[in-house]
Amino acid sequence: MSDKLTHLSASGEASMVDVGDKPVTVREATAAGAVRMKPETLKMILSGNAKKGDVMAVARIAGIMAAKKTSDLIPLCHPLTLTRVDIGIEPDEALPGLQVTAMVRVSGQTGVEMEALTACSVACLTIYDMAKAVDRGMEIVSVRLIEKKGGKSGHWVAENG
Repeated sequence: MSDKLTHLSASGEASMVDVGDKPVTVREATAAGAVRMKPETLKMILSGNAKKGDVMAVARIAGIMAAKKTSDLIPLCHPLTLTRVDIGIEPDEALPGLQVTAMVRVSGQTGVEMEALTACSVACLTIYDMAKAVDRGMEIVSVRLIEKKGGKSGHWVAENG
């Protein structure tokens, strides 16, 4: 890994990185996070009785949409033509809450870490939004990159992944 921040010019000004000379390769990133909630909130979500509808289905769609809009939200991200976005949401009784993963893939000249992190974050936010009427104390926790593949820096896996 480089010690140099790639989004800063020699004079310290923010700029979009020029990836034009980089080769097109398959790149993939996976992010994870969770929404901690009361056990009864988790039960309500799993039973399908949330007033706003199917919480997990809507959160999956929101995560996919967010991955596609990342360059609109993060100022120096490149707009990418994503080839795959997969949002996983699994109940975790021990949390209690929902574990969220977002895997994003592209054939391109730059990575998709920000797209995966954005997708995971927005899926978690959507879960919160859809269940906040019954549990305002929910917490979004541990949103992080857990794996990336492809590009110049190759394969990386988080130590606590």
